Amino acid sequence: MENWHDFEVESRREIVALLRGIGDKNQLIRMLIKGESDVCVTSILEVDEAANAVYLDCSIDQEQNQRVLASRQLSFETSLDKVRILFAADQVEAASYEGNPAFRIAIPATLIRLQRREYYRIATPVTNPVRVLIPLPAELGGPTSFPLADISCGGISILDNKMILGNAVGKEYPDCRIDLPEIGAVSTALQVRNALDLTLLNNKTNRRLGCEFVGIPRGALAAVQRYITKLERERNARIAGLS
Repeated sequence: MENWHDFEVESRREIVALLRGIGDKNQLIRMLIKGESDVCVTSILEVDEAANAVYLDCSIDQEQNQRVLASRQLSFETSLDKVRILFAADQVEAASYEGNPAFRIAIPATLIRLQRREYYRIATPVTNPVRVLIPLPAELGGPTSFPLADISCGGISILDNKMILGNAVGKEYPDCRIDLPEIGAVSTALQVRNALDLTLLNNKTNRRLGCEFVGIPRGALAAVQRYITKLERERNARIAGLS
């Protein structure tokens, strides 16, 4: 994948929190010594922020441990709450943790967090909704704006309050434009994959349509990821009482 930097986490506080979360949940980590040809499964034992150190479990294979220590570049792959996490280390040292052999690496300066549609969707604001402009034909009223209910890296859910789109499941709409606050507009084709009619408290019916991005450009996908990250940080700040 290109444009990895669009998915990078650079905040040290956030990186430490993610690594500790991986350790607390005992998530297994694939340590790639020479790409896919030499893989060691490990886990995080401790993240010592003051010492700038991450302690990792050793392999039961002593020869593999020696290859790890001799390596000049290691890659790590794992997941946390079904979100894929990638990071790297230039140097690994032999260490001891609670009396047992361990590896030690520096806390990475950056890591990659990839969120996929089937794993992660986040609700968009209700009071000032994000909107998508769908270029409908003239008989349906021409270009029409719909509010979003949620967004992911694979698509969006929209609210069709007036049932303008009708039974749209399977239909594809080219050149749709989503205006992402503070990020900018992105253009992509959308295909309606599912529909759900919701009865509100006032007995009015609201239709929610799940739409998949079709052929979304890499730059547009990166913008969507940045917006999701922005929403997530705002939500976490509210939860923590920081905003």
